[in-house]
Amino acid sequence: MKAETESKIQQDCYVWFTNNYCLEKHENRSIMFSVPNESIGSQQRKVNTGLLRGVSDTIIIHKGICMFVEFKTITGVVSIFQKQFQQRLESQGFKYYVVRSLEQFQSIIKKANE
Repeated sequence: MKAETESKIQQDCYVWFTNNYCLEKHENRSIMFSVPNESIGSQQRKVNTGLLRGVSDTIIIHKGICMFVEFKTITGVVSIFQKQFQQRLESQGFKYYVVRSLEQFQSIIKKANE
């Protein structure tokens, strides 16, 4: 079986979350959005306007909480910048998750619903 890419994991999670929590039919619609942050070294203008190395792939606002999610494959490694970003968030009380599968993501969201 071919291993899933980070992009595929993120896409599957986004589609599932959107279909279950973000549509107009949902009361108190949640929000999940991506933070495209791949070009850190190539465009100084982006850096000057707030591009931040290590920022999570997505931000989720759900049930009154703000969660930051980094998507990785089963063998993917969190960078030093991502670890620093995580530490900064958690020191302020925010939730940060490294997600490696749709099932793990679903479990995190279901716990947030409790």
